Amino acid sequence: MEFLGLPTILLLVCISCLLIAAWKSTSQRGKEPPGPTPIPIIGNVFQLNPWDLMGSFKELSKKYGPIFTIHLGPKKIVVLYGYDIVKEALIDNGEAFSGRGILPLIEKLFKGTGIVTSNGETWRQLRRFALTTLRDFGMGKKGIEERIQEEAHFLVERIRKTHEEPFNPGKFLIHAVANIICSIVFGDRFDYEDKKFLDLIEMLEENNKYQNRIQTMLYNFFPTILDSLPGPHKTLIKNTETVDDFIKEIVIAHQESFDASCPRDFIDAFINKMEQEKENSYFTVESLTRTTLDLFLAGTGTTSTTLRYGLLILLKHPEIEEKMHKEIDRVVGRDRSPCMADRSQLPYTDAVIHEIQRFIDFLPVNLPRAVIKDTKLRDYFIPKDTMIFPLLSPILQDCKEFPNPEKFDPGHFLNANGTFRKSNYFMPFSAGKELFLHQILDYPLLEALQRLQWLCHHDLNSDDLLVTSGQLYPMYYGSIYLIFLPSTRAPPTHSTRKDAQSGTRSHATPLS
Repeated sequence: MEFLGLPTILLLVCISCLLIAAWKSTSQRGKEPPGPTPIPIIGNVFQLNPWDLMGSFKELSKKYGPIFTIHLGPKKIVVLYGYDIVKEALIDNGEAFSGRGILPLIEKLFKGTGIVTSNGETWRQLRRFALTTLRDFGMGKKGIEERIQEEAHFLVERIRKTHEEPFNPGKFLIHAVANIICSIVFGDRFDYEDKKFLDLIEMLEENNKYQNRIQTMLYNFFPTILDSLPGPHKTLIKNTETVDDFIKEIVIAHQESFDASCPRDFIDAFINKMEQEKENSYFTVESLTRTTLDLFLAGTGTTSTTLRYGLLILLKHPEIEEKMHKEIDRVVGRDRSPCMADRSQLPYTDAVIHEIQRFIDFLPVNLPRAVIKDTKLRDYFIPKDTMIFPLLSPILQDCKEFPNPEKFDPGHFLNANGTFRKSNYFMPFSAGKELFLHQILDYPLLEALQRLQWLCHHDLNSDDLLVTSGQLYPMYYGSIYLIFLPSTRAPPTHSTRKDAQSGTRSHATPLS
């Protein structure tokens, strides 16, 4: 046997050293979260049921524990399942997990700017500014509260003009919520019949419908392929670009009429910040447009959907609606509008609002996060820039915190003595530091409860409202007409309901 030449020996030594170094590095860092073996290129796609994602994640958590790794296409993602691990990551170690996990579709829609998709110092600066500005304009104070009450009045008057004829409440609610956001961000509301406003709402509704389609979800993992194929993702992108152009027009109009001594709204406050800090690269026209878009989409989408399905739930549980009505009458009366200060005196109503958000499970997966540095979580090592999927659905359906979580029960948020019970498990939209306007927009529903009484033109069956874990949005199958009556009238009897049914038109409009 011939001896190996010197170059070969040196090569073997180098390879051995590299392998030893890699082994030491891995052993020092620790093992990464376990998970199913991915198939090259497509990852674990076949191990996830797109119609029941939460069911798939539940099975994986049973096998691998509360923290595990999956591969969607070539992208590695660490999934957090359950309250304890989500709290440990996003709250106790919030700084390490504060990065934005940017999916290709989100990147295409929002360009990595604004509050939702920016990272690092840009995100911190924009978020801090948005919170401060909204607080200065009256978040939880008089300014914004008056805008909310004003729009709630418009909503009630619009409903009254239906003259007790059956109507579709879904459009009414999203128009009211969108106008509240417009008033806060743009400084003005739109007439309910304004064509540009109606076109805008139609695009938002279309986006809500399309962003849970299979093709749209697949875009995040195979963007190059899907870019060349038709599908709902194309409409989603086009609609978002149109809304973006709409906001740009408003920003330009604000710049032309800007008066630093008299800021009218969020956009004016942002322009003022740009003027004061011209060297600050975080505050630009582009970041203004994107941040405004973020606020508009987040506030309008989450709140209008919550109100619509909340209304359906109350229609299915008239005894709960009646109890809310009595509490509002007792605390607020009918001579003034409900206000934010009333909430502490409305424990049952507050519990119902919380339970609606828990029950519909609007956002089963928190917006994707990413670790901003090499991070240890429990016994596992997570490399910098790894995308994180914190699951909110298992938290909202935790049977230890919420007995019989599949049942709608305001008692989940009530103490034995009837006072409101706070729950750390209440994470309907996010965990950790996030910014959402939905927290101040429950009042159109309270105003409608106070001023009006409704009935459905047909009985809701048990299958009319289907809330399914793993769907981006709760699903409603069927069509609904509502009839609103002045609240001073006696509650309608069963015969009144039959009369209303026989007197309605033959066609119906979907609530959603």
